[in-house]
Amino acid sequence: MYRKGMSVFSLPRFQLSPAVATLTIVVTAICFGLVPVFVREFQGLGTGPATIALYRYGISVVVLLPFLPRERHKWGKALLLAGAGGVVGLSLIGYLEAISMAPLAAAGVVYMSYPAFAALFAWVLLRQALTWRTFAAIALVLGAASLLLDPSTLSPQILAALLWAIPAPIAFGFLIVVLSGMSGDLNPLERAVSTLVGAIAGLLPLALYEGGGSILPSSFDELWLIVLMGLVTALVPQIMYTIACQKIGPMRTAAAGSFELPTMFLVGWLVFGETFGLLELVCALLVLSAILVAPAPGASPVREPRVVQAG
Repeated sequence: MYRKGMSVFSLPRFQLSPAVATLTIVVTAICFGLVPVFVREFQGLGTGPATIALYRYGISVVVLLPFLPRERHKWGKALLLAGAGGVVGLSLIGYLEAISMAPLAAAGVVYMSYPAFAALFAWVLLRQALTWRTFAAIALVLGAASLLLDPSTLSPQILAALLWAIPAPIAFGFLIVVLSGMSGDLNPLERAVSTLVGAIAGLLPLALYEGGGSILPSSFDELWLIVLMGLVTALVPQIMYTIACQKIGPMRTAAAGSFELPTMFLVGWLVFGETFGLLELVCALLVLSAILVAPAPGASPVREPRVVQAG
């Protein structure tokens, strides 16, 4: 029988070496970098951005729902995370639109600027001191943005799409700070499911509007595409990330996670036949440098969940 304050579910304890944990983060970054493949496939089927984002997180919510915090003293933090998740979910709509219109290299550079925004939110919300690393990360991101978002080199449509993508890294930077420094004693899976529930709650009304009142897939092939995207780009890598990031700390996690950007470059080149020149390469190097120098938000300690036998 379930007892109040405890859970029959637990986060398995994995003994990963730092090298294996780092490699695990790299693998998850590659998985996250595959998102554009599925996004453009769905867009080719006429699926709207809110519905695509909902499909991506839907399977994760169903699987992780048993880990939703039950103890009353955790509800406040869970609600805070749900709110942050809702903001991130809504911000992804502009980013997914950018993926459909702009080169993946450009969209990826915009999205991967989130560490600089995380540093700013850490200063505002966690009172984390602004250091030279913060200013350096911001300067690098601004430099990349000024080079990339040049009206003289981009069509008005692509420029507008990239500008609408900017809320996504801002929202993700905010979420990182909430997850790492404002989540109290929620364990990693409780944090993940609270965030995902918020994202689904924010996206569902818009997805229903896009689909004329329905979010069900129109064919069996589309259903398999939903399952594949949910597993490859969300559920499996997110669980791997949750386990591995605790073994190596935020700075190495950010460095290993930056492999998402070159993955997007390769996807654009190999899958969609896009080319990227010196400008995109310079912008990518600036953003990757910002990821490496940006300070990590202070993390709050969490208690490991315990296994409680039924009965």
